[in-house]
Amino acid sequence: MTQAEKEQDNGKEKEKERDKEKEKEQQRGVKRAIAPPSIPETLQEQIQSNFVVVIHPGSSTLRIGRATDNLPLTIPHVIARRHKQSGQPRYEHAWLLREGLNKPESNEQRQNGLKMVDQAIWSKKMSNGVRRTPVSAEQARAYNCQIRPAVLDSSSKVKWTNTAHQPTYVVGEEALHVNPSDCYNIHWPIVRGQLNVHTGPGGSQTAVLADLEAIWSHVIQKQLEIPLKDLKYYRCVLLVPDIYNRQHIKEVVNMLLLNMGFSAIIVHQESICATFGSGLSSACVVDVGDQKTSICCVEDGVSHRNSRLCLAYGGSDVTRTFSWLLQRAGFPYRDCQLSNRLDCHLLQHLKETFCHLDQDRSGLQDHEFQTRFPEAPALLYQVRLGDEKLEAPMGLFYPTTFGIVGQKMTSLQYRSQGDSEDPHDEHYLLSTQSKQDQSSKSAADRKGVSRPGGGLDGDISGQGRIGELSDLPRSCGSGGVGSSGGGGGTKGEMELGPAQGECLMGTGEAEESLSAHLSRKTAIMSQFESKALGLDKAILHSIDCCGSDETKRKMYSSILVVGGGLLFHGAREFLLHRIINKMPPSFRRLVDNVEVITRPKDMDPKLISWKGGAVLACLDTTQEMWIHQREWQRFGVRMLRERAAFVW
Repeated sequence: MTQAEKEQDNGKEKEKERDKEKEKEQQRGVKRAIAPPSIPETLQEQIQSNFVVVIHPGSSTLRIGRATDNLPLTIPHVIARRHKQSGQPRYEHAWLLREGLNKPESNEQRQNGLKMVDQAIWSKKMSNGVRRTPVSAEQARAYNCQIRPAVLDSSSKVKWTNTAHQPTYVVGEEALHVNPSDCYNIHWPIVRGQLNVHTGPGGSQTAVLADLEAIWSHVIQKQLEIPLKDLKYYRCVLLVPDIYNRQHIKEVVNMLLLNMGFSAIIVHQESICATFGSGLSSACVVDVGDQKTSICCVEDGVSHRNSRLCLAYGGSDVTRTFSWLLQRAGFPYRDCQLSNRLDCHLLQHLKETFCHLDQDRSGLQDHEFQTRFPEAPALLYQVRLGDEKLEAPMGLFYPTTFGIVGQKMTSLQYRSQGDSEDPHDEHYLLSTQSKQDQSSKSAADRKGVSRPGGGLDGDISGQGRIGELSDLPRSCGSGGVGSSGGGGGTKGEMELGPAQGECLMGTGEAEESLSAHLSRKTAIMSQFESKALGLDKAILHSIDCCGSDETKRKMYSSILVVGGGLLFHGAREFLLHRIINKMPPSFRRLVDNVEVITRPKDMDPKLISWKGGAVLACLDTTQEMWIHQREWQRFGVRMLRERAAFVW
């Protein structure tokens, strides 16, 4: 054998050995680098969690980090943009103020709500069986009006953000501390869980998306230390609200994949991620955020669409109400203004420090707080407070206390309005379904067979999709029939019932014309959405809209409270008391144990949904949910309908 032939044989043997080693590595599950987008997706690599960024965008706070991080970065979700030309009027989007507060009826509504709160406080006995003695605001006011601050330091050591180098924008804490005299506009890109599209400067959808991209890119590059050019090797998990705007989600996904350049994305709902993060298979998820409160029943990783509710109030409304109660009690910091973002920051801190839902804490109590503002001395104030600390968070259960008039206070999941990029959307399904129904109905009529239930023409039947495609929750209480998974239902079930089980639309009227039915349904929607349900009533309503008694029992035994809006001492016991007292009597006998969970695994409730997104990114079962950049470029929004784990 020649030397050349020997070398050739040796080369073949080495090649065989390398192939065997590769096979062994695959069997052992050895991690290798993520394949770049140029490699076909069919060659699925094991996902490396440190190459996945989880983004949970909130109205006031952004939580973002790698899936392997123990805790996400948490920063104020705000941006300050420099004026493009001198002399431009300054614009600042309000933090705590909102529309509907300065109506003629606002103050009257606020006072009526406060009377209901005081009555509720008096009616609930303390743990020793004694009723609380109400404390009038005048008692605290007489003391607070005499208070003068003590100077702690001639300088607060707090400075305005340095903008001497004229950056195009600054984000987070730096944006909050931009001097009002500087030529910067302040924007909060998300309001009440939706893109903050408005008619003012920087309020177009394009401008809001540019703000989001600027904030997220800045945090990824500067704080996560990931160069933007390397995002093509990273994947992204995006958490979206339970009740979402399809157009907004589409544009944000487009921005993440095409503008920022992530290689792939998973989009999932906050409530389902909250169950992943808490380790629960099923729960009624109550997410009390800063500007919105969303409630949704989740069973085995599936969100019951009919149970979804979004209430247009949250922690910031409690802060604003607390500010109003402080002023009524003669708040010694006289210059406090809700239009000043630093004062808003102080009020948020005071609410988190002083407010509670523990009725055993009674009577007047003395407290102290400091003010530290740029270009001002550090001051120490004394303040005497009574029931104000309990009345403010009670507003979550009596939302008329917030004094919001003429605004949409309750949202439900609307049917898709259609998208030109997605011809086979649910409108297509509805139209083809309706043709099948009409043909089967005419065939039945020809045979002289009567149809039970007298359904509406054009309704959906027997396809297991009625629970997902209906605009309204099914009838509650005794009137509703449906499967536990929200998937089945009888004709004429487009009903909306409050927690008490009263139905606003009767099934007996299903014979009216479709147009009349839809117009009535729209009127009822408007009537329902203008009402501000209290937190306890909204939870009962959401559970009552589940399809079966078995599912309802599961939800009552696992009410999971997440978000930062209900982090008050005594909140768990208070909410549990309200739920048990107001739940339908029939369920008091059936439900063994009503449980409210506020700190699963002793985790911070504000981080649970983000943590669930991180868990989701690591699961092998989520492989089919990834939407890759090339797929999005080719198929667009259709990929969300195909890959999202919820009905798009």
